Amino acid sequence: MKKYATAVVPVILIALFVVYKMATFTVQVDQTAVLTRLGKPVAEYKTPGIRFKIPFVHQVVYFSKKLIEYDASPSEIITNDKKNLVIDNFCRWKISDPLKFYLTVKSYGEAFNRLDDIIYSEMRNELGKHTLLETVSHNRQKIMDNVTALTKLKAKEYGIEIYDVRIKRADLPVQNEKAVYARMQAERERIAKQYRSEGQEKAQVIKATTEKEKAIILANAYKEVQEIKGDTDAKVIDIYSKAYGKDPQFFEFYKSLSVYENVLTEGTQFFLSTDNNIFKVLEDGK
Repeated sequence: MKKYATAVVPVILIALFVVYKMATFTVQVDQTAVLTRLGKPVAEYKTPGIRFKIPFVHQVVYFSKKLIEYDASPSEIITNDKKNLVIDNFCRWKISDPLKFYLTVKSYGEAFNRLDDIIYSEMRNELGKHTLLETVSHNRQKIMDNVTALTKLKAKEYGIEIYDVRIKRADLPVQNEKAVYARMQAERERIAKQYRSEGQEKAQVIKATTEKEKAIILANAYKEVQEIKGDTDAKVIDIYSKAYGKDPQFFEFYKSLSVYENVLTEGTQFFLSTDNNIFKVLEDGK
């Protein structure tokens, strides 16, 4: 009898352990769970702990509390100025209501599909209100805040909480890149030509102004020189006049010597009559 009891006890313990494992389930700290019966939810658990279930009747579906990053495939969107733009965006979200999430989408794969539709729809509507330049530079942050807010409202219907939606990259379609680059190059060349034209115009203005100032400076300098020269000539004439007035004979003699010095140079030959004024001094000196 004792041998029989010794053999039965381990079997009972193992059976109890198996029943315990089958009748209980554990919700971890980073998990939520939905308890279903024949596919229909009967309870949800958002806090960690050990829970009970009926084996083979109840099933447990676990969901993570962690943030999930959804990286959407690039999609082509038309802006307000009719420009095609390829948008590559991502979204961070988590399950806020596991029961609603299970009833509406059931799985992560279906949740990704719903989010893809919602984000693309809101992104298309919002970017359709803005130009290409506003989308890629000026209003990008405001646009994404609006998309995040609208996406958050719609995703809430599926038990999903959206944290943010962001654009990773915004590119032009491949077929439009060359045309856009050509337009950009033409625009840059037009601006460069305009700058060169304006520079040449300013250079001509500066050159003309410089020439005008140069002419004014030279004219003023010539005027001053002529005034100085006139004053000097007047003073010289005054000095000569005073000197002539003091001793006219000496002055005449001095002027005659100056004439002789300039005229009677070595090798010079003159044929003059004896009554010429040039001989007057020579005659007087005899």
